[in-house]
Amino acid sequence: MVPKKFSLNSLSKEVIFQVILNIVLFLFFSFDRNEPQIPEFKIVAFLNYALGALIINFVLLPHFFYRKKYFFFFLYVAIMVAIIIAVEELILERIYYPDTRGQHFPGVIYSLLDVMPVITILAGFKFAWDASKKQLEVEELRLSIRDSELQFLKSQINPHFLFNNLNNLYSYAIMQSPKTPSIILELSSVLRYMLYDCKEKYVALSKEIEHLKNFTKLNELQIEERGTVTINTSTTETGFKIAPLILNVFIENAFKHSTASQSKDINIKIDLTVNDAGILDFKCNNTFQPVGNTDSLSKGIGLQNVKKRLQLLYPDAHELQISESENNYGVSLKMQLKTV
Repeated sequence: MVPKKFSLNSLSKEVIFQVILNIVLFLFFSFDRNEPQIPEFKIVAFLNYALGALIINFVLLPHFFYRKKYFFFFLYVAIMVAIIIAVEELILERIYYPDTRGQHFPGVIYSLLDVMPVITILAGFKFAWDASKKQLEVEELRLSIRDSELQFLKSQINPHFLFNNLNNLYSYAIMQSPKTPSIILELSSVLRYMLYDCKEKYVALSKEIEHLKNFTKLNELQIEERGTVTINTSTTETGFKIAPLILNVFIENAFKHSTASQSKDINIKIDLTVNDAGILDFKCNNTFQPVGNTDSLSKGIGLQNVKKRLQLLYPDAHELQISESENNYGVSLKMQLKTV
């Protein structure tokens, strides 16, 4: 639904446009090099045309043409044009030219050639204005739907992440592990970022990198002594922003691949670089053993979610490659970041 403020602004602009259009058209209609002054008849005749066009534009178009009642629209337009011609020929010309033009009717074709150019121009511009406004409304609706879809996709990430980590926390609590307080602290930090810092469509790159490090540290607690996790970030430019919670899906996926299939020799490597042009190069590689319970990891909700978000937020501005070998799973993502 179009906001009231937008409707008032649009109406004001249309009124100004119609006034200017009628003035310009009137000057063309009444211009005559042999008569420097504008005869009163031409003023009254143009008002007759303008009144007819006003009824067509603001009554017949919205009530019949836009509702696809084409037969009634063209019927009433024909009646309106006939009334305009009758007023000019039977009333105005007999008042202003009683001894010349008011004595005879020049014919339907001549009268139509006199009336229809003005009516067509006024009605045509009104139709073009309405079409432009409707296109703007459709574009705003499309953007609203896209934003709603992005909010829905983002909302799926938090419960998905929370479900996985609560399961891990439960396992540590059952074992009465001394790492349980550390896990709760890291989980609180990550959730705080997700709940409060990710409300905007884009966040500062520095905040997202800090979150990725905390997120990796939280997931690293799952591995303990079973392998190694390395994360390298290299960026000297802080004037970029990124859609939040895009990259941590790949990191989470890497930990799930490895911990679900390996009891030792886990190796997860994460590299993130950003050049001066704002090109982010993200790579995440992890080892895994090809067992049955890891076959569906590459088709999970989180990965499908992030692919959809990339398509919506970075159309034609990202390149995602996922490779899988015998015991290695790799993600490579390049994307053009936006500036603050």
